[in-house]
Amino acid sequence: MAIRRAELSDLDELLRLELNFVMDRISRRNFRYLLSKANAEIWLFEKEKQILGDAVVLYRRNSDSARLYSLLVSPDHRGQGIATKLLTVCEQAALLRGCTSLRLEVRADNKEAIELYKRHAYHSIGHRENYYQDGSSALRLIKKPEVL
Repeated sequence: MAIRRAELSDLDELLRLELNFVMDRISRRNFRYLLSKANAEIWLFEKEKQILGDAVVLYRRNSDSARLYSLLVSPDHRGQGIATKLLTVCEQAALLRGCTSLRLEVRADNKEAIELYKRHAYHSIGHRENYYQDGSSALRLIKKPEVL
């Protein structure tokens, strides 16, 4: 098992994993941009050369807040602590870049993900109606700066 930064050569595997999202998927074009030009990091959880999870963190210039854009674990491998490991790496990477907080949006009906974030000291900073493609709302969460 290993967690590592994604490379352009991982593009096909990232897209394969992204198929686990029913909608709001990251496209090939967007992944290519995130991997090559964006101020972003994509972290992979890999076991036996198979990618079982990924996390995308976005950074803005002149900002001390990072954004967890996406966190995905293959359905067959959920409940094994992969999301927690990826989240921890994302928080550490943000801290190394000088960020004092990590914020995110999560589907308001995704109870498992919300519980994961709450266990890791994230708290609500708002709600967005009609945030996702299907019209579902999102909770906006942030990790307390003093905890990051």
